[in-house]
This record gives sequence, structure tokens and C-alpha cells, in this order.
Amino acid sequence: MTDLARPRHPLPAGASITPPGQQPNEDPSLAVRNNGGVAPSASPAPAGRREALLVLGFGGPEGTDDVMPFLENVTRGRGIPPERLLDVAEHYHHFGGVSPINEQNKALVAALEGELAAAGIDVPVYWGNRNWAPYVEDAWRQMAEDGIEHAYVLATSAYASFSGCRQYHEDVARARVALESDPAAPAGPTAEKLPHYFDAPGFVQANADALAAALAELPAELRDTARLVATAHSIPNAMAAVAGPQGGAYEAELTRAAQLAVDAAAPGRPFDLVWQSRSGPPSVPWLEPDVNDHLRALAEQGEKAVVVFPVGFISDHLEVIWDLDNEAEETAGELGLAFVRAGTAGTHPAFVASLRQLLEERRAGGEPRLGTNCPAHCCFVQRPARPGAPAA
Repeated sequence: MTDLARPRHPLPAGASITPPGQQPNEDPSLAVRNNGGVAPSASPAPAGRREALLVLGFGGPEGTDDVMPFLENVTRGRGIPPERLLDVAEHYHHFGGVSPINEQNKALVAALEGELAAAGIDVPVYWGNRNWAPYVEDAWRQMAEDGIEHAYVLATSAYASFSGCRQYHEDVARARVALESDPAAPAGPTAEKLPHYFDAPGFVQANADALAAALAELPAELRDTARLVATAHSIPNAMAAVAGPQGGAYEAELTRAAQLAVDAAAPGRPFDLVWQSRSGPPSVPWLEPDVNDHLRALAEQGEKAVVVFPVGFISDHLEVIWDLDNEAEETAGELGLAFVRAGTAGTHPAFVASLRQLLEERRAGGEPRLGTNCPAHCCFVQRPARPGAPAA
């Protein structure tokens, strides 16, 4: 078994990402603490500050021996039964135990490096993950050793929610606190997360181009009547209710992103927003309907064709290719529905250009938007404490 098959870096005994006497949903917020104790600025970046862009991802196994340790990292403290992990492990073993997400993130890093170089922006790009190597803690230490003073963090999620935004702020805080707990380590950078980019023009264009290409794959007689179905990762209803400062932002941002893509690719066409990849116990309500249940309902209504566009994801990682290209396509086949799945943004040039523009906006002192300057209570989900564990 590889030496990477280990739990993600634990914080030192007694260390916490939340200061003593403070609750996780009280000020100062994660955004403020990660930025050195001050709110992300609406002023241009200081001249001469050594800056970097950190692509912060979820991570994925690189071989069969990695699968179960990786899944244990993902689910640690969540009480997921072992049999459920074995079920999910089979999805990875179907592809040789290798998640495509790591190669996709490498490709995104390379595309961003090329985009920044072409624009004359001298900012190095680093890559770190929450659940597998390269771990964010290791990337953080490397940035510190390289003398980086400030990091702009690009999360591989475009939306609000605990898992889609707040947890990435927590990842940064964990890496920052872990480094600070090592007296031999160099000082680490301050950091700010780039804002949500669900409505960034390049993200919209990438999804619209993919949707148009998918429609073109259908027989001509079905293209104008095929049902358009946007998908995203389901989350617990309780998590959806607190997404964003006023709640409900996950669903609202996804609806907006899907609408913008449809407006660009198929103006005037209706669409449905449905959910996929549920992983929680049946007793906990999650966002519905599931994409497979929705396909069954469409067939009962007499629909003949469907185009699924996974606007909730930025690349064709395992949950896209398993849950849609295998399970949903199989469901559609059983129902006699013509089925095409659109691609994700990936490294579409317009998408990569939009990410570069987000970075330029922050460096130039654009007003900090949601995702960058998130309130302390934003997307906060109370998690049960584990015996002996410090508060999050």
C-alpha cells in the first residue's frame, strides 16, 4: 500500500481552526482569519507582494490500494457504514481504482499556467487536495518555503454550500493552523478564496457549448423536443437551507447557471434541475428528485428524449461518469428514452479565461463578493463532535 494511503494530516493535539472562546459561526469569520485577521480588501494588491494561485480540489485515489483509505478520508467522522463505502469503492474499482479527477486537475493547472503566462501575469500555480495527495497542507508548506506571502484560492466548486464553499475555507484554515503549529516552519501566506463563478461568462459559455453539442448528437426529429435536465450533487435539505448568507443559495445559483446555459444554447427551452450522487442515510432528507427517478417520471409523461447537462460540476470526474454515463444512461435505456449527456467545463478556453479574470479582479481590488468575503455564519452546518476532538 502506498505511503499516501493515510488519513489526511491531523491537526496537532489541542489545535483548532476556531480560536478559543469563539463558536465556528461567530466573527471573525474564516475568510477574515485566513486573510491574516482582516477582511479581504477592495484595494489593489500591495506592490511587490509575492502571490500565488492555489487550485484546491477534492482529491481522488490513484490505484486500487488507495480506494478504501481515500474513502475513509472523505467520510471520517460522518458515521457512514462500512458497507456503503464498499459499494462506492466498486465504482472506483470499475475504473482500475483511479479517479479521473487528479488528471483533470493537473490539466486545469496546466491550462491556468498557460493562460496566466499569455496574459503576462507572473503568479505561480500550486495544487492541493482535501482528501488525497497532493494534500493542501503539503501545498501550503511548499508555498511558505517558496516565500509566497498571499495565496488566491480557486476551489473546484462554483457554488455556495457547506461542501462547495465553506469547507474549502476550512481546508485553508486547517493548512494554515497546521503550519503555524510547527515552530520550525516558515511563516505561511495569508489567503483569500476566489468568489463563486457559477455565472462567470466563460463558465456559462463552456456549459452552453457542451449543451449545444449534446443536442446535436440527437436524431434531428428529437432535437427540438428533447427534455433538458440539469444535474448537480444532491446535499441534505438542512445543508441547502443554510447555503449562503440568507439560505437557499446552492439551489438558486444552480438554477441561475442552468438558465444562463440554456438561454445561450437553446433559447426559450424549459429545463429541469434534478440531483444525483446522494450518499447519506435514507432517514436524512436530501434534495430531490434523483435523476433516475426523474427520468422515470419523464418517460411516464411520454417524453422521448433527454439531454442531461451536469452544470453542478466543473469536470468529468467519477460521479459524472458513473452516476450519469452508467446509471442514468442505463435507466434511460430501460425506459426507451434517447439519452445524451453533455460535457462539463473542464479546460474549455473560455472557462479558463474567466478564472484568470477572477484572479485579476481580486488583484486589482474588485469588491469582494460571496465566496471571498463570506459571513461567519454562511453555510454553517453544526456537526456532531467526536469524543476527544477539538471544536472545528
